Amino acid sequence: MDLQLRGRKAIVTGATKGIGLAIARMLAAEGVDLAICARTAADVRTTVQELAGKGIKAYGDAVDVQDRDAYTGWLESACQRLGGLDIFVSNTTGTPGLAGETGWKATFEIDVMGAVRGVETALPYLRKSSSAAVVLIGSISGVMSKMIPAPGAFSYGAGKAALIAYGAMLSKQVAKDGIRVNTVSPGPIYFEGGPWDRIRQKAPAVLADAEAHCVIGRLGRPEDVAAAVVFLASPVSGFTVGQNLHVDGGYMEHIAF
Repeated sequence: MDLQLRGRKAIVTGATKGIGLAIARMLAAEGVDLAICARTAADVRTTVQELAGKGIKAYGDAVDVQDRDAYTGWLESACQRLGGLDIFVSNTTGTPGLAGETGWKATFEIDVMGAVRGVETALPYLRKSSSAAVVLIGSISGVMSKMIPAPGAFSYGAGKAALIAYGAMLSKQVAKDGIRVNTVSPGPIYFEGGPWDRIRQKAPAVLADAEAHCVIGRLGRPEDVAAAVVFLASPVSGFTVGQNLHVDGGYMEHIAF
C-alpha cells in the first residue's frame, strides 16, 4: 500500500530507542524527512546518521522536554530546518519506576506537557500542511485498572489517561483546520533495555503473566506500534479522527463500545 508519505516532514520526540526509534525508522523508509530529539546527544547523532542513510533529510538534537524554553525553541528550529511540518508524533514519557511526587511531576511535565507544548508549537506549521496529523503515544495503562506492580504505576497510568483525554478533545478542535489527532496506546512492548526487559530480569513471573494475557501469544515489538502510528499519520488514514487505538496483542479484556 502506498501511504502517500514520500516527501512529507515529521517530528518524532524520544526517537532514539524502542517505540520512538521504530517510528522514525518506518517513517524514513516511507520517504519522510525527519527531525528527532532525545536526551542523550550521542544516541541522537547515531540515529540521525542511520536515518539519513535511508536517503531522507534528517535532523536531531539532545533536548530535555521538561525544559519548556529549550524544547519549544528546538521545535521551532526543527520546523524551520524541515521547511514545514506535516506530522508531529509525541513519544516522550517519564521513567516508569519513579515513586512519589518525583514520578508524578516527571509524568506531568514529560508525558502531558511534552505533548501539549509540542502540539501548540507545531500547530501554526501543521495548519499549512495539505494533510496534517498528530499522533500521541499513550498506553493501555491509561484506560485499565489492572496495574503492573511497580513504583510509579499510579502516576504513569494517570498521566497516560490525561494524554488520551487531551488527544480526544484536541481532535475536535483542530479538525476544522485539516489536522487529524489520534492516540496509539501500546500494551506490553518488549525490546532490549526497555521496561519489559527490566521486568524480565527482576520479576519474570510478571512477564509470564503479561505473555499469557496477550492472546496473540507474545509480547509486542516496537515495530508493531510503529506500523499503527505511521498508518494513522498518513493521508490514507484521512477519515480517522480522535481515536485511541490499542496495540496490545489482545491484552485488554474490556469491550470498547
